[in-house]
Amino acid sequence: MPITARDREILRLAVPAFGALVAEPLFLIADYAIVGHGLGTTAVGALGVAGAVLTTVVNLCVFLAYGTTASVARLTGAGHLDRAMRSGVDGLWLAIGIGVALIALGWPLAPAIVELFGAAPDQTAMAVTYLRISLLGTPGMLVVLAGTGVLRGLQDTVTPLVVAIGSFVLNAVLNAWFVLWMDWGIAGSAWGTVIAQTLGAAVYLVVVLRRAPTWLPDLRGIKAAGSAGLALLVRTICLRIVLLVATVVATRMGRPELAAFAIASQIWSLLAFALDAIAIAGQAITGRSLGAGDVAETRAASRRMVVWGVWSGAVLGLLVLAVRPLLPGLFAADAQVTAELLAVLWPVVLFQPLCGVVFVLDGVLIGAGDQRYLAWAGIWNTIAYLPAAAVAAWSGSLVVLWCALGVWMLARLVALGTRARGRAWLVTGA
Repeated sequence: MPITARDREILRLAVPAFGALVAEPLFLIADYAIVGHGLGTTAVGALGVAGAVLTTVVNLCVFLAYGTTASVARLTGAGHLDRAMRSGVDGLWLAIGIGVALIALGWPLAPAIVELFGAAPDQTAMAVTYLRISLLGTPGMLVVLAGTGVLRGLQDTVTPLVVAIGSFVLNAVLNAWFVLWMDWGIAGSAWGTVIAQTLGAAVYLVVVLRRAPTWLPDLRGIKAAGSAGLALLVRTICLRIVLLVATVVATRMGRPELAAFAIASQIWSLLAFALDAIAIAGQAITGRSLGAGDVAETRAASRRMVVWGVWSGAVLGLLVLAVRPLLPGLFAADAQVTAELLAVLWPVVLFQPLCGVVFVLDGVLIGAGDQRYLAWAGIWNTIAYLPAAAVAAWSGSLVVLWCALGVWMLARLVALGTRARGRAWLVTGA
């Protein structure tokens, strides 16, 4: 595939975004590896339950990044830089407010939330410990999301990469120290992640506020940022329902199945974040080009990014296939977990090209501000998935469960592809 000037622009944004995006699942993968070696399979399963809850929290608030990227990119493309930065500051304040509220709500509700997964009592206790400590890092996590969105909207994906690398290294070092050397158990893993996330958030605050015309909160702007993110929140709730249902189904299959599903889910998340790098480029380029009124460029860039999505998915699938025999040892999996994990990795590999197209189209429509359609599409896609999940629960097979996720991805492809072929989403101007 020959590299064009448009490809270079896509890669300029996507390659650094890739590094920044994979840092988030790498946080949990590092936790899984360290906890697996230091504490065993029961702790890995507990981490899988708590990790599903935390990932849900982060993903429910991903509108802080996606909505801010679209808004800042569109205003920047239209030549309104001060308004773009003001929008970014509003997003940061919204992130802090939501993070504090999540701590207040989540701490007393943690036991009840974990019990919904139906894990064994010892796994439940460890999951509650990890979840409660990790909640203290939610303001930092959300500030990172909002700050990342601002910089992406400004067409800067390098700074988020630098911050992500630093946070990941610090997270891995602290987790290893607290769990393996200081013997803090699963609590040590949680504290390491909280510290790394909070310091990363501090860096974003300095970088963004230094470029903003003001750092003071604007209640009207914060309210507007929250309202704009409501449709994206609905979309994300639908995504999380799908994945939480899958986690509940896997939990009720047994301990080996839950541990294998937890590991496979983190690998899937890592691949998803990697593929989402092109979607991030799609958000930034689409928002900027539509803000500048250039529909032709929006169309051409979108088509090219779909091609990149297919090829990227194929390459990532082949990479997973190549390292498949080594993955169980990385997580210190026992024989039962190893057998389940090796089997479920096959559908993980096969679905990657499909995922590449879906993620790109999702990013393009987010960048265009087409949130209302994405919300409705998310509802219908979830409805299409639930019968397949019920079949997986009846079968008791992790492979069937992952095929149910494949049904969901196909439904998303139909919904997003149909929309992208039309013109309703091509709204220009600030």
